[in-house]
Amino acid sequence: MADEGQVIACHTVESWNQKLEYANASKKLVVVDFTASWCGPCRIMAPILAELAKKLPHVLFLKVDVDELATVAQDWEIEAMPTFIFLKDGSRLIDKVVGANKNELQMKTELHAAAAAVQSA
Repeated sequence: MADEGQVIACHTVESWNQKLEYANASKKLVVVDFTASWCGPCRIMAPILAELAKKLPHVLFLKVDVDELATVAQDWEIEAMPTFIFLKDGSRLIDKVVGANKNELQMKTELHAAAAAVQSA
């Protein structure tokens, strides 16, 4: 997948499903940013997530606008923005960060990325 090192926006349910299938097949850790265009804290967190994506190219970073893909947000029971979920095998929720907490997001992303790298080695 040519999107390593960047945050990939999912604009359709089909695109979302394809990315999760890829993550499952490749055994990549997935970090999903549930966001909204009107959400100020989401805009603050966007460059932080982009920086993590550059730093951790072996992790798949996705962005879902809750207004654009409401069914996906409902499937994952997203109630606040931003919410970041961490998925293993493309579908198993292993962690979550709710709110614009830069330090918690960085810590959990690096922790789960390190664990995923060890498991795939």
